[in-house]
Amino acid sequence: MATTNKMKVEVWSDIMCPFCYIGKRNYETGLKQFADSSNIEIVWKSFQLDPNIPQAVEENVYQYLADRKGMSYEQSVQMHESVVATAKKAGLEYNFDKAVIANSFNAHRMIQLAKTKGLGDAAEERLFYAYFTEGKNFGSAEVLIELGKDIGLTEAEVKTALTDDSYAYKVRQDIEEAQQLGVRGVPFFVFDRKYAVSGAQPPQAFLETLEKSFSEWRKENPTSPFEVSEGPTCTTDGICE
Repeated sequence: MATTNKMKVEVWSDIMCPFCYIGKRNYETGLKQFADSSNIEIVWKSFQLDPNIPQAVEENVYQYLADRKGMSYEQSVQMHESVVATAKKAGLEYNFDKAVIANSFNAHRMIQLAKTKGLGDAAEERLFYAYFTEGKNFGSAEVLIELGKDIGLTEAEVKTALTDDSYAYKVRQDIEEAQQLGVRGVPFFVFDRKYAVSGAQPPQAFLETLEKSFSEWRKENPTSPFEVSEGPTCTTDGICE
């Protein structure tokens, strides 16, 4: 029996992870070069790099990283400048001077809602852009409602996602699954539960993994129930060759 399923690429990611946005863009660049891109389904999974971040943080990103890593403020600035340069190569604009540190849990709740509407990828893109480029505070419910409406969600739907425990459960479920799979850092891309790409690797790495995993997936999910030996045929279009 022929199948209409698509091969899944699952991605564990955190909205405030700079390499997750870069990894997303590099993956998309590789996907554009992949001949069977229409047969690929991306599934975003929640992950929190620091679940202990409070809802409101007064420090800027430079001071926050300096305090957390035990480095100087100047070292933190240099590290962020390096990330900015890497993001620029991927076609992204990072404005850390405007970034607002916040706990990402509620943003993940909104993503879980968006996934039920087929808007998971749109939610990830909007939230990444809001944090890294626009400097929006995704720790604010009002901001999340605004961003949700940008991608087609209603205010009522976003409010439900932020208060209904079922969405919080889905976030924790993704995080627990990552722990079971041994994921220690993000982004973490899993192709058909067989191959993985860890980190913001170049587009070519994603393309090669797509080609390898999809060729195996296609053998297990053929478009025809038969193994076909090709020869001269006439089609319903009246073409014989």
